[in-house]
Amino acid sequence: MSVSTKPALHSVAANDGESGALLAFCKASADPLRLNILRVLSKDSYGVLELCQILDCKQSGMSHHLKILAKAGLVTTRREGNSIYYRRSLQSCSDSLTALQDRLFHSVDQLTLNENIEQHIKTVQGEREERSKEFFAENADKFQQQQEQVADYSLYGSHALELLTRTIEAGKSTVLEVGPGEGAFLTELSSRFKQVYALDNSEVMLAKAKEKVSAHKLDNIVFIHGDTKSPALQKNQFDSIAVNMVLHHIPSPADIFYDLANALKPDGQLQITDLCHHDQNWAREACGDLWLGFEPEDIEQWATDAGLTEKQSMYLAQRNGFRVQIRQFEKFHDR
Repeated sequence: MSVSTKPALHSVAANDGESGALLAFCKASADPLRLNILRVLSKDSYGVLELCQILDCKQSGMSHHLKILAKAGLVTTRREGNSIYYRRSLQSCSDSLTALQDRLFHSVDQLTLNENIEQHIKTVQGEREERSKEFFAENADKFQQQQEQVADYSLYGSHALELLTRTIEAGKSTVLEVGPGEGAFLTELSSRFKQVYALDNSEVMLAKAKEKVSAHKLDNIVFIHGDTKSPALQKNQFDSIAVNMVLHHIPSPADIFYDLANALKPDGQLQITDLCHHDQNWAREACGDLWLGFEPEDIEQWATDAGLTEKQSMYLAQRNGFRVQIRQFEKFHDR
C-alpha cells in the first residue's frame, strides 16, 4: 500500500495567506534603500517627492519601493488634500507577523543614517517650516478670523483650561504654552499659575501675544522667540506644557514630543489640543495648515515613543464638521 507524500490541498490553501504575507515581508525588508525608507519614516510622514529628495532617488524608483513596502504592510498612506504622505504602519497586516514587524522596526531604528540623508531631512523640514513662517508673517492680522472658521478658541479654550487646571497645582506651578497665538490662553494661565512661559518661532505672532499681555498688565509671563529646540527652553523644567492648535503647523509633529518631554519635570504633563484628521483642504490655504489634523492613535503613539503615558482625553464636535481632541499625557517617573 503506497502513501502519498503530497500535502493536502486544503492545508496549502489555508497557509497561502500567511506564507504570502511572510514572503512579502521578507522581500520588503531585504533591500538597503527600503530599510533607509523605514528608518526615515520612523518619526515623520513624507510625500514621494520629499523621500526622493531625502534619499536621492528618482520618483519612479521610489514609487516602486514604496509599493513593495505597502504590499508588505510596513507603510501606510494618508491623504493631505491633494498630496499623499507615507508613514510606517502602526500595526502589522497579519497578527502572526506583529512580533516580527516590531523587531524589524526596532532594528531599523538602530541604523545610523549617513550625513547626507540627515542633512536632506533637515532641508525638507526647513522648507516646511519656512512655508509656515511665511504664512504667519503675511496673514498675522487676519489669522484669528481665519482660524475661527476651523475651530474658534471660545469653543475649546475653556475645556482645555479646565483639564489643565484639574491636574496641575494652581498658584505654584510653572507652565509653558507653545504657539500662544494672540495670547488669549496666556491671560487665563497667568491668573492661575506662578510662572508662565510663551514660546513661538514667529516674531509677528509673538508680538501680538505681548500686546495682549501688556494690555492686561500681566507681569508673570516670559516670552521666548524660537522653537522647541531653543536653548532657552531647555534651561527650564516645566510642570505643564500646553500646545493648542499648533501641531498641525509643525513640520515634524512627532519630533516635538521628544523635545517637550525633555522640558517637563518628572511627573510633568503635556497637553495637546488639535484637530482630528479631516479632509477639508481649504484649511491649508486659509490657515496655513501643514497637516489636516491627526488620527488620535498617531498622537498617542508619538507620546508613547517620547516616554509619556496618557492620562485624560476629551473630544469636542464642532458645528462646522471639525472635531477637536484634547489629549493629556504625563512624563513617566520611576519612583
